[in-house]
Amino acid sequence: MSIPSGPSAQTPTVRAYLSLGSNLGDRWSHLRTAVDRLRAGGPAAVTAVSQVYETDPVGGPEDQGAFLNLVVELAVPVGLDPYSLLEQCHRLEAGAGRVRTVHWGPRTLDADIIWIDGLSLNDPDLTVPHPRWRERRFVLAPLAELAPDLADPALVAAAGGEVRIVGRV
Repeated sequence: MSIPSGPSAQTPTVRAYLSLGSNLGDRWSHLRTAVDRLRAGGPAAVTAVSQVYETDPVGGPEDQGAFLNLVVELAVPVGLDPYSLLEQCHRLEAGAGRVRTVHWGPRTLDADIIWIDGLSLNDPDLTVPHPRWRERRFVLAPLAELAPDLADPALVAAAGGEVRIVGRV
């Protein structure tokens, strides 16, 4: 079964945002590879990528290293099953060798669906919008670059954590 390379010019789309983060191994390479894989094909086309932010970990073990984080904007075909996007996130994580051992622990790659325009979903496997997206500056700062209508400066300022821009993938 082949995976479509993204919506065609005639397919109506909505915006979706993924948050990518890494704090194990070659963090830059994990993020770059994930963005390249998203661009190479899948159910949605990449339309923008934020700058990369370095952040301290939020939650989890105290002895883990800093994260690199970014947000990717996708053009998602209207009616796309959000679970196919979740499966793509899991494939990205697996491709980076992610092993889930400690809740909120160090990881090679974390890929989360933050937002899909017009979708509200809350079940055990997937919650959209992400339940903690408004609390985390490491999500809001890069999101504000791409979607200031979702993450205005006051919301970013009120969120927890410190961030600093460190470059682009």
